[in-house]
Amino acid sequence: MTVRILHPTADPGSGALAASLAAARGQNADRLASRFGKAGAGDVRIDRGVPDGRTFGERLRELATGIAPGAGLVVLGSGAIPLARRPDLVDLLEAAAGGERRALANSFYSADVVAIGDAAILASVPDLPSDNALPRWLREEAGYRVDDLPRRWRLAIDLDSPLDLVLVRRRSNLEDVLVRLVRDRLAQVRGVVRDPAAELLVAGRTSAGTLRWLEQRTDSRTRALSEERGLRAIGLATGDGARHPRPPRSVLGLLLDDRGPDDLGAILAQLGDAAAVDTRVLLAHRLGADEASWPSAEDRFASDLLLAERIEDPWLRALTASARDAAIPILLGGHTLVGPGLRLVARLR
Repeated sequence: MTVRILHPTADPGSGALAASLAAARGQNADRLASRFGKAGAGDVRIDRGVPDGRTFGERLRELATGIAPGAGLVVLGSGAIPLARRPDLVDLLEAAAGGERRALANSFYSADVVAIGDAAILASVPDLPSDNALPRWLREEAGYRVDDLPRRWRLAIDLDSPLDLVLVRRRSNLEDVLVRLVRDRLAQVRGVVRDPAAELLVAGRTSAGTLRWLEQRTDSRTRALSEERGLRAIGLATGDGARHPRPPRSVLGLLLDDRGPDDLGAILAQLGDAAAVDTRVLLAHRLGADEASWPSAEDRFASDLLLAERIEDPWLRALTASARDAAIPILLGGHTLVGPGLRLVARLR
């Protein structure tokens, strides 16, 4: 059973936040490699390197050249499944060991780890932009049976932002001053979800499972704007030609188009007593799904920590400042925040 963990190291020009995240992801990769080995994997390797512009599909084709026909593979990113338990790893390895035309992913539409029974098929994978689209390609194009593990919420946690390090309480070299404000907001949001008279707004790529957990396990009411789930998996080319879906659109994004990013705090304060907002959906609404057109990773990470003064992009800086200064506590982040991370927000002490 082969395990490959893909770890992009920090670009030499990376800012402090991006470099800190890359270092933490590297530590997570080391930990996962050790745990996969103890769970029975015979060939575990971390592929490290500075991002070079190659797509995820290109990297998969390169991996496939060293895999014998019928051999299995578990492939994941270095920030994936930091909260995985031994049974989770064993299930992934068993799926890869079967030698069958089947795959197992942590999530079908937002995959961070995929186990493939017969990985030789990867020699013909197209230039998929990210791992999120792999399960869909395996099912729709390669004809594989693809299962996922949606009930294991802990497997949906991915270290995509310095905020995620705070949520999972993972050690990093971030200075306390950089996370002090967001920790304060986390405590305030936690107070709201324990108040039966209060209402939490969740906006972005949240799921029915997350909303069900909030309704059952928190005292506050929940208002949700669930939109653009599977954002990174859309637009997959099919055998009959390219698929052209509509561009990403967000209800909250439409309001901001009309009123401007400075009004985010005022809009959210009319809808709830606290809010968790997936800003990647707002960026996709404004600039398209291709992250190359978005503000820099350093800007996005600063926004997640509510550090508006560190953001160069004017629109994102104004949005972040509005959230920071709002009358209600607002958290900004990505998929983890409005998905499984909400369980961690509610439980943090």
